[in-house]
Amino acid sequence: MGDIIFKEESYKIIGACMEMHNQLGKGFKEVVYIDALELEFKNKNLSYTREKNFVSNIKGLY
Repeated sequence: MGDIIFKEESYKIIGACMEMHNQLGKGFKEVVYIDALELEFKNKNLSYTREKNFVSNIKGLY
């Protein structure tokens, strides 16, 4: 396994995810986890972009 490129940032993001999971557990819809993770990122002063739109060309369909 190679070195982690953004080691400090990666640990902060993973820590936020683990904290959110420890608080909520399992069984919620995705949007609940997204909202909780957004709050956790704000509490840890992590900058982020939520649900960024992108265009995909799959089999010529958009």
